[in-house]
Amino acid sequence: MYDILVIGGGPAGLTAATYARRAGKSVLILEKNAFGGQITWSPKVENFPGFLSIAGAELGDRLLEQAMEQGAEVELDTVTGLQAEGACFTAATEFGGTFQGRTAILATGARPRALGLAREEELVGSGICYCAVCDGAFYKGRDVAVSGGGNSALQDAMLLSESCRKVWLIHRRDSFRGEAKLVEALKARENVEFLLNARITQLLGQEALSGILVEQQGQSRQLEIEGLFVAIGHQPDHEAFASLLKLDPGGYADAGEDCLSPTPGLFVAGDCRAKSVRQLTTAVADGAVAALAACRYLDSL
Repeated sequence: MYDILVIGGGPAGLTAATYARRAGKSVLILEKNAFGGQITWSPKVENFPGFLSIAGAELGDRLLEQAMEQGAEVELDTVTGLQAEGACFTAATEFGGTFQGRTAILATGARPRALGLAREEELVGSGICYCAVCDGAFYKGRDVAVSGGGNSALQDAMLLSESCRKVWLIHRRDSFRGEAKLVEALKARENVEFLLNARITQLLGQEALSGILVEQQGQSRQLEIEGLFVAIGHQPDHEAFASLLKLDPGGYADAGEDCLSPTPGLFVAGDCRAKSVRQLTTAVADGAVAALAACRYLDSL
């Protein structure tokens, strides 16, 4: 039995493992896809303290290496369920494994909602982006598009309009769900054009995105762009653990800055937690807070 099971191997989970190991606790990290989380999609990270510039994949590798150097164990498998029985948590995995811990930290993240188009996943990092703050600087002076109608899409378009030559804002409805002030501010930008009642039907380009087909009022139109920023929302990735959590209306774990869940011994860190800012820095901060909270809980037993 481990002292702490960390479910999720992104920045929050890997930071939690490092802090827990430095406190002398045994740790197992369970990750279903690839260690490092969504940051590995970014070709270059320039907003993480201490690094002028670093590839997202390299940063993810360094976080993993640091946790393992401290003595954390890792397992690549999908956790399908978590049971709390007394002072023990049991995680069941897709490949039939079971792992036990005296505490558990959920750091499962939130995945961007995809458009569901052919080759979308293939072009992630080669024109398809889900974070304008992370990747917008790489499209300076270029033509791009933003898909979405909420505040996130409007804010992405505003940010991109400051450096990109042209920004198309594409929304499937006839009006935006985001703040009216943001809409008015975008209307005042000469390099921003709205496409309402429109939907993207096809991604163009081979090794990298070169354009999109947009259907509007029954007519198809081709836009030659190099970047498409998808901002149609995120969804937390913790359905298998919902019974142990209190969820907000968006499905995120309703845990405060202390990362405590309603279940004693269970902590929540990173993008799956309800909060206003989801960035690499806030994820690692959550990881540190959750790990130290778990250590205090263990020491109190």
